[in-house]
Amino acid sequence: MGELPEGVNLPPIKTPEVLRSASVILSRECEDGHEILLGHRVPELVSFPDYWAFPGGGICDEDRHSAKVLGGKLGVEGKYELACFALLREMVEEVGLSPDGKGNIIQVTPEVRELVCGDKAEWLRLVQDGSIKIEMFQCQMVTDRTTPPFSPRRFQNYFFHVPMGKSTVSPSFPPGRSEFDDFKWWRPDVLIEKWERNQIRIPPPIVTLIRDLANGISDNGDLLKACDKLSSEPPSGDHRIEFAPGVEAFPLRTETIPPSTHTNCYIIGELGGECVVVDPSSKTPDSLAILKKKIDHVTSMGSVIIATVFTHRHPDHVGNLDMISDVYDAPVWASRETIQSIPPEYPFKILSEGDKIVLEGPSERSSWDVIETPGHCPGHICLVSESGIVSGDNCVVIGTILVPSSEGDMSSYIKGLKRLNEMSPTMLFPGHGPPCTNPRKLLGRYIRHRTSRHEKVLEAVASGIDSLGGIAEYAYLDTPDAHPILSLDQTLSHLKSLVSSGKVELRDGLYLLPN
Repeated sequence: MGELPEGVNLPPIKTPEVLRSASVILSRECEDGHEILLGHRVPELVSFPDYWAFPGGGICDEDRHSAKVLGGKLGVEGKYELACFALLREMVEEVGLSPDGKGNIIQVTPEVRELVCGDKAEWLRLVQDGSIKIEMFQCQMVTDRTTPPFSPRRFQNYFFHVPMGKSTVSPSFPPGRSEFDDFKWWRPDVLIEKWERNQIRIPPPIVTLIRDLANGISDNGDLLKACDKLSSEPPSGDHRIEFAPGVEAFPLRTETIPPSTHTNCYIIGELGGECVVVDPSSKTPDSLAILKKKIDHVTSMGSVIIATVFTHRHPDHVGNLDMISDVYDAPVWASRETIQSIPPEYPFKILSEGDKIVLEGPSERSSWDVIETPGHCPGHICLVSESGIVSGDNCVVIGTILVPSSEGDMSSYIKGLKRLNEMSPTMLFPGHGPPCTNPRKLLGRYIRHRTSRHEKVLEAVASGIDSLGGIAEYAYLDTPDAHPILSLDQTLSHLKSLVSSGKVELRDGLYLLPN
C-alpha cells in the first residue's frame, strides 16, 4: 500500500552536493560576562523566517579569488582561510562591520558598504586600495555544522568567533533589502532559556552551538575560554537537529518519492524524560545503525522510550518492527487502519481523534494532541503541540504530496490541509524534507493548488469531456511536464471525490454531470 500507482518507476535522486559557508559569532564584554550578536530574520523569508541567527553566508567565486590573491595574510589555519575571506565580506554586507587593521572591529563607511553590497568583487579591490584593512584580524574557528541530507541545499558551515572586547560598535542594516530587521546582543544562557520556553526561534545548528557555548561558559568561566575549548576539542559526530524544544529530527534513507530520499524520524519529548519515536522507517542495516545511535544517545541521557508512533501505514514510514525491536522495546501507537497493517504479535494502542500523548520530562510535562487527517492515506494522523505539528505526509517543503487513487480521498485531504492551516502552527514537522518554518504560507499554497486542480477536473467534465485521459489532459494543461501516469492517477483521485460528493456521475465508464 504505497503512494505510486503500478507501473511508475521514478529515477533515484542524488543527495545534493555539500557547499561551504561561514557565520560570525561577534562577541562583546558586558557587566556580567559576554554577549553575542544575532540578527532577526524578516518574516517574509522562505528559509527560517522570524528566526534569530548569526550573520553569514555562502562562499562564492569572488571569495575564492580573494583567497588566491590575499592567501596567507589572515593568519588563520589554511583549511579555514577561504571561509574566513567569505566571513569578512559577509560582515561588511550584513552588519556593516570590518577590521581596522589594528585588531579592532569598526563600522565601515556607507560608501564602502554600498560598493560591496552592489558587487561582491569590490571587497577585494577595497582591501587592495586600503579602504578595508584586514591586518591583525582576530578570529577563531569554533566549530562546523553540516546541513542534514533532507535539505535541498546543503552546507558545511564554519562558525568563527570574532571577539570585540569592550567595543560599543553597533551593527547596521545594508542599503536596500536585508535578511534581518533587528539585531540584538544576547547572553548564550538567556538565548537557550528563551528557546526552551518557545519564546524565540533559532535554527537547529545554532541551537546546539549556543547550548555548547552556554555549557562551556558554565564549566570554564567565560565565553572566550568556552570558545577555546570548543575550538580545540570540537564535539564529535552528528549533532542533534532540534527545530523546537522536545522535537529532535533525523532522516533515514528510504525508498520514497523523489525529490525526497529520506523519511524523517522524530524523537519527541524532553531529553532525560519520557519520549516517543515517530515514524522509524528503518529497514536496512545502515538506517538501523542511525536509529540505534540516536536511541542509545537519548537513553544514555536518561530518556525512556514509551512508544513507537506511526503517522500512517505507507512502507516508507513503517519500518521493520523485528529490526526496530532489537534496538528498543516499546508498543506501537497508531490509528486503527495503521495497526491493521502491522503483524498482530506486536503490542499496540489505537490512537484516535482527541487522544493526548502526555510525556513527563525532567523539567516539565509536554502534551501532544492526536488529530485525524485521512486524505493522503486512511488512518493518517498528526500530532499537535505548542512546538508545532508533526504532519506526516500532508505537505512537504520540496516536491509534492500524492493522493493515491487506490486509497486516498482528495476531499478529505483538502479538508485536512485547511484544518492544519486554521490551527496557525508555528512549525510543521513533515515526513520528508526540511521542517517548514513558514507553515501558513506552505499550507495556503497547497490548498490553492489542490482546490484549483479539483475545480479544473470538474470544469473538464462540465465542458463535455468524459474520459479519464481527456479530463487529465485538460486539468494538467498548466503542467505539460507532469508524469503521464501520475497525472492520470491524481485526476482519478479528484474524480472519485467528485463522484462521492454527487457532483459527478460515473456511467458506463464515462464521467458526466448529474442529470
